[in-house]
Amino acid sequence: MKLAVVGGGSTYTPELIDGFARLRDTLPISELVLVDPAADRLELVGGLARRIFAKQGHPGKIVTTSDLDAGVEGADAVLLQLRVGGQAARQQDETWPLECGCVGQETTGAGGLAKALRTVPVVLDIAERVRRTNPDAWIIDFTNPVGIVTRALLQAGHKAVGLCNVAIGLQRKFAALLQVTPAEVHLDHVGLNHLTWELGVRLGGPAGDNVLPKLLAEHGDTIADELRLPRQVLDRLGVVPSYYLRYYYAHDEVVRELGTKPSRAAEVAAMERELLTMYGDPALDEKPALLAKRGGAFYSEAAVDLAAALLGGAGSGSPVQVVNTYNNGTLPFLADDAVIEVPARVDATGAVPLAVPALDPLYAGLIAHVTAYEDLALEAALRGGRDRVFRALLAHPLVGQYDYADGLTDRLIAHNREHLAWA
Repeated sequence: MKLAVVGGGSTYTPELIDGFARLRDTLPISELVLVDPAADRLELVGGLARRIFAKQGHPGKIVTTSDLDAGVEGADAVLLQLRVGGQAARQQDETWPLECGCVGQETTGAGGLAKALRTVPVVLDIAERVRRTNPDAWIIDFTNPVGIVTRALLQAGHKAVGLCNVAIGLQRKFAALLQVTPAEVHLDHVGLNHLTWELGVRLGGPAGDNVLPKLLAEHGDTIADELRLPRQVLDRLGVVPSYYLRYYYAHDEVVRELGTKPSRAAEVAAMERELLTMYGDPALDEKPALLAKRGGAFYSEAAVDLAAALLGGAGSGSPVQVVNTYNNGTLPFLADDAVIEVPARVDATGAVPLAVPALDPLYAGLIAHVTAYEDLALEAALRGGRDRVFRALLAHPLVGQYDYADGLTDRLIAHNREHLAWA
């Protein structure tokens, strides 16, 4: 089995390599190709990847290349984990929205739109090249904003599924709090990428007992601290929102906070420099502890399970996984071609969402609102134009005022002109 990772020079990659090595019975890879245009980073990451495989006795071959077409040729699955513009673009996404009093974040709000505009055309070009060399390959998208990027891929007819680590991270956290194995915990995880709520936490499977009330009663303070939301918010809602909901539920507080400290992009850039130095050490043959602070926890486990299930019979990938895929009637208030993030049954034919609990209007309304924004964001990413960017920003609940949308539109275009063919 051959897998290709586009963006293989990412400092995330050793997390993925460690998972491939540990879970080789689930996903028996014979060849892994790391593809990245940054040859210097790729050499460092590739060297560590080979040492990790060797230490753990994985027989697979690891190849590094800057040639996308050669790298994806013959691949059974292609995993996308790229960042167009690098950390420098992320730094901009997290700062210029603050000038208009709006959240600066790389996957939601104005910064998230900027990332979508930079990313969608690049990902679609990559996917077309994959389709030319191997039309049967599955594309697994971990590239943010996952919901919009996955929808672009699906609309273009690609065999694609979107993946995020928020759900698996919460599953692992809840399992530890409940003192059970992660496999015993099933989440009623409902919403859009980076806009989800855990409506239930079930033991033993989708039909198991809902222990969420017990979890909140006994561990609500711990969960609230991790989400950086007041405990009383969780108690009043009776659900667990993803930590991205803080941008909506405490928008003004977050804006004030972001204006008083270094950006996350600056922190990550410094961390990446340190990690790359570590990766260059020929004695290092395991992922360093610092990588846990980089983000992407449990990403490798989620990716292995998803790839194994999609590749049909390759090991024992879990048949039910939280993924991003077409709605197809799952949430009746959304169009069938909206992309939602819910538990789905995954096999070689793709992902089919499971039935989800009826949604309170408190959540359904925000999901519908952000889906409308995503419709307009994708139109702007595919067709360009200042007016389309303005419309998407005006539609976003974190913007929503015409003077904010005007100012943010000008800033977005000014900071991203080199990545926008139409600007």
